[in-house]
Amino acid sequence: MIQIRKPHSVRSLSLIALPPLVAVLAAALAASAPAPAMAQDNFPTRPVTIIVPFPPGGGADLAMRPLAAQMEKLLKQPMLIVNRPGAAGALGMAAAAAAKPDGYTLLATLPSYNILPEVDALFKKAPAFTREQFLPIARLTADPSILVANPAAQWKSVKELVAAARRLPGEMMYSHSGVYGPSHIPMEMFANAAGIRLQDVPYVGGAPAMTAVLAGHATMWSSPPALAAPYVRAGKVRVFATWGAERNPMFPEAPTLIESGYNVEFYFWVGLFALRGTPDAVVRQLRDAVRQVASGEDYRTAMSKVLTPVAYLDSPEFQKFLEADARRIGEAVRTMRKFTQ
Repeated sequence: MIQIRKPHSVRSLSLIALPPLVAVLAAALAASAPAPAMAQDNFPTRPVTIIVPFPPGGGADLAMRPLAAQMEKLLKQPMLIVNRPGAAGALGMAAAAAAKPDGYTLLATLPSYNILPEVDALFKKAPAFTREQFLPIARLTADPSILVANPAAQWKSVKELVAAARRLPGEMMYSHSGVYGPSHIPMEMFANAAGIRLQDVPYVGGAPAMTAVLAGHATMWSSPPALAAPYVRAGKVRVFATWGAERNPMFPEAPTLIESGYNVEFYFWVGLFALRGTPDAVVRQLRDAVRQVASGEDYRTAMSKVLTPVAYLDSPEFQKFLEADARRIGEAVRTMRKFTQ
């Protein structure tokens, strides 16, 4: 009977044939070689989805579409924008938080990222997502919101607006992009500082909120400058004030609310996030790609067309900004709750 011997593996044969010192070195090199699972070095090998938790045409959408178009050229894969609006951004952010942390699902969002966890904590609700689930990649913009109104409004200044609101408490209506969203918070901050009561009318996103003002269904709203700019140029809305520390050079005639006597600030920022736990190599590639695009002339030109200056911050600086922003917003949310009870 012929006995068949099982052959050695290729690795075993090669080690047996080598002198002892060389064999040790070869074994060490084999142990340190990248495992097949390290395929993220070639990231991405398929399309990347960017969830925007607001409708098309809003501030996050306007900032992300030209960014995604330029990132496609660098990463050699499609960057797919998926709008998932609802609940002031909570639905889309929860969907992003539930994704696999592999870099193939990203989140592009607004100050709602800091607002919603504060609201959930205030009302003792189970959070739709937590900030700890995300890793900041980069901040793209950080514009102070602007107060715009329908040209038919009888008042011509913030002072006249406040006087009118005091005569008609709770009757002057403003639209916003969702309860406790990034256009609801600043309006209530202003109302609280001015000691007036306004009637809020919620919509699902910034574009519908602007449409409500254009159609006369609401008198005013706190708009991101990029969204309001075309309508301001066309004379369809008027700018009355800004929530910034300084006047917006795009609307130099509009005073800050601080100038008008109301100590409030609010910045409408857009940032890109990955899931925490995403491999470091993938995070580095994403950061590098965003940095190249954000510093490039094509992206800056695209953003200038919607009158939004690029305010890029890389991951570490963006993290510090987020922490300071969360403190300001947390105080504002708690104040709103006391004022509206």
